[in-house]
Amino acid sequence: MNETTGESRPVRVVVADDQAAVREPLAAVLALLPDIEVVAAAADGHEVLAAVAATAVDVVLMDLRMPGMDGTEATRRLSAEHPEVAVVVLTTFADDESILAALGAGARGYLTKNAGRQDIARAIRAASAGQSVLDREVQARLLAAAGAPRPAAAPVALPGDLTSREREVLALIGQGLPNRAIAERLFISEATVKTHINNLFAKAGTRDRAEAVRLAIAAGLA
Repeated sequence: MNETTGESRPVRVVVADDQAAVREPLAAVLALLPDIEVVAAAADGHEVLAAVAATAVDVVLMDLRMPGMDGTEATRRLSAEHPEVAVVVLTTFADDESILAALGAGARGYLTKNAGRQDIARAIRAASAGQSVLDREVQARLLAAAGAPRPAAAPVALPGDLTSREREVLALIGQGLPNRAIAERLFISEATVKTHINNLFAKAGTRDRAEAVRLAIAAGLA
């Protein structure tokens, strides 16, 4: 993973989509950005794994529905075999099953194909820096699923050493708020929000924002 995005080298990306009419223009557009380098294009999960094995990769921009090996299985394989490679899903599907399957497989970001070039680029940069970006529609579906009637179950217990402020931040993450909105809501700086997020991630063992959303929902905070 590139930990110095925008400083020493561009983020190295594999674009995966089974449709050449989508894959090739997307790769060409991303290649125009100075801090992103498209190192390979893939038509299915097998080609993704081959590309990652053949060259250094930071982020895979992953379609879900592909022949042979689909994007969810490829994401699961990458998480197990190449955990340093982040996956950002880019798909037309925003149903609960697709979202939960992809995030459960280890995807760090989830965008629909309504996303613009800047949205996609931002998600790639965030993923390469260990952060997560979820499409607004995806956040809404997660929150709707959290509020849907379901069998009563005890909420997941949070680590006992979380401070009250860290719990507040986690709850707001669970509501889909970005760092700036959290800062405004709590009347603190974005830098302070990031510090709280880093602390709660370390204490809760979460890797990224998508996992934090799931934790907040499971703990009954969102």
